[in-house]
Amino acid sequence: MANIKSQIKRNRQNERRRVRNKAVRSELRTRAKSALDAVGLPEGEALLRLLLKRIDKAAAKGVIHKNQAARRKSRLMRRAAALRAAK
Repeated sequence: MANIKSQIKRNRQNERRRVRNKAVRSELRTRAKSALDAVGLPEGEALLRLLLKRIDKAAAKGVIHKNQAARRKSRLMRRAAALRAAK
């Protein structure tokens, strides 16, 4: 445990951020699964659009890096296209 007041505060801040980031990452994984499962269904496009928006928002807030956001979106669209072609 830290003895320095500023480090105690920094630890509290880091813990709050860690919990918030964990929630956002978990939401991204959940939305990705539901969006890919819904490809080809009427609500599939809306779920995909919402996921892309959440990925951009996570990158803007610094939860994930902007290059990782671009990579995730690219892979996601490729998988969605492959699933559409398979159905």
